[in-house]
Amino acid sequence: MALPDVVDSDEWIRARKALLSREKELTRMHDQLNADRRRLPMVRIEKEYLLHGRDGDVGLAEMFDGRRQLIIQHFMFDPSWDDGCESCTASTDDISDGLVAHLNARDTSFALVSRAPLAKLEGYRQRKGWTLPWYSSADSDFNYDFHVSLDASKAPLMFNYRDQAELEAVGMGWTAEAPTEQPGVSAFLNDGDAIFHTYSTFGRGTEQLGGAYNFLDITALGRQEEWEEPKGRGGDGRPPNPSFT
Repeated sequence: MALPDVVDSDEWIRARKALLSREKELTRMHDQLNADRRRLPMVRIEKEYLLHGRDGDVGLAEMFDGRRQLIIQHFMFDPSWDDGCESCTASTDDISDGLVAHLNARDTSFALVSRAPLAKLEGYRQRKGWTLPWYSSADSDFNYDFHVSLDASKAPLMFNYRDQAELEAVGMGWTAEAPTEQPGVSAFLNDGDAIFHTYSTFGRGTEQLGGAYNFLDITALGRQEEWEEPKGRGGDGRPPNPSFT
């Protein structure tokens, strides 16, 4: 096993300070990127989607549960599968009730959506002990419109903002070979009677999500704290408060 070099405390401090300088630079760049993400334009959702939940059928508006924002994890679960995707399962295991409560405290709801029928989703959710709301999009175009179920017979192929020709050019032509499920996370904003799609990320982009702040960073309103740019986006603004109280 190749372990780190062993040095004295003075040399370790010098190395740590050098790394700290780079970490601070990355933090500043990350703040700028988050601000630019909040400046993204948004697209109004015109199509009506019918999704099936354990409390009945809902449209996208009902999934907000009275809050201004909604984050959806596109959980890979093909209708023919008996179990959900192992990677999606691992990421969902990391989502605690406390994290969801913190999102709710910032006017943001969270839900899972998969293409498998509700009975399979409910059975899997109960086996895993999850309390998250989980909806089936089996009878809608939702998964195809948001490019997490790839099937050229249903919708033009696009994954991670590459069309079929671009996917083939980078060695991802397999996306056209058969219907396939892909992971992703999408954010939506409710403004009056209108719902807007503000952000989606796929592939390794989903790795950024861990902790309520990172989830809020992908939404149009952000953390809703007074230091954030652009100003005035999150209402009156809150002081930095990672306790979410």
